[in-house]
Amino acid sequence: MILLGWRQMILLHGDAFKKQLKQKNQRISTLWRYIHQRTSGRLLDPEMRTFLEENTEIISSGNLTPEIKLRLLTPRCRFWYDRAALWPYREPYWAIYWPGGQGLARYLLDNPKVVRKKKVLDLGSGCGATAIAAVMSGAAEVVANDIDPVAGAAVMLNCELNNLSPFPVLTENLIGTETENWDLIVLGDMFYSEELADGLHQWLKKYAHNHGTRVLIGDPGRPHFVCHKIQRQLHKISEYPLTKSTEQENNGSTSTVVWHYQP
Repeated sequence: MILLGWRQMILLHGDAFKKQLKQKNQRISTLWRYIHQRTSGRLLDPEMRTFLEENTEIISSGNLTPEIKLRLLTPRCRFWYDRAALWPYREPYWAIYWPGGQGLARYLLDNPKVVRKKKVLDLGSGCGATAIAAVMSGAAEVVANDIDPVAGAAVMLNCELNNLSPFPVLTENLIGTETENWDLIVLGDMFYSEELADGLHQWLKKYAHNHGTRVLIGDPGRPHFVCHKIQRQLHKISEYPLTKSTEQENNGSTSTVVWHYQP
């Protein structure tokens, strides 16, 4: 029998897999609210730190940015093969270095002038690699955003791994809001449903028109991205071949592309 990791289960059976997560009991819901309160600030809760350190592995190879160390979920980690009902929190999207994020981080490291002295928002930050790359490349201000507060805790640990001071991590849903004037918005691997793609398109267009915000998108060619009308407003600025391990873990995608969104 072939054992599938949680990533493959989501890719193959996304709707059914997510339905399992909604069936968690009240105890988990209460714990979730507690974690949200304790990790949304700048101080990391000791219990959350212990959980992340015990259930992730420090990785600095097998991806496009060996300069950046990250705590990720790997086949050697406890929860890699567990079904969703056994997880203490939501599905750990933050614990995977997705190809779109890899491409964005690589691009910022190779082209520091894109972010130098700029105010940058990393939307759907996940493990925080793109935000970390922006800091390393000289951004004046970096804010990460991910609606999963556990991702915020992981980002803080990843900052420590790379000898960086933690930057703010916002855990509210920013799509549809207009919070600040960003010089640059970066987002990777966000187009995984038609509804989300539509919302992102309208929100990013508003920011670009109202504030002159530059938008960079990283994606390996997911269906909801390549088939969306946003394609008419995209200009390819870089493409990177994926490492063999990333290729195998993402249904055979061979490359990832960084796009400049120009509505």
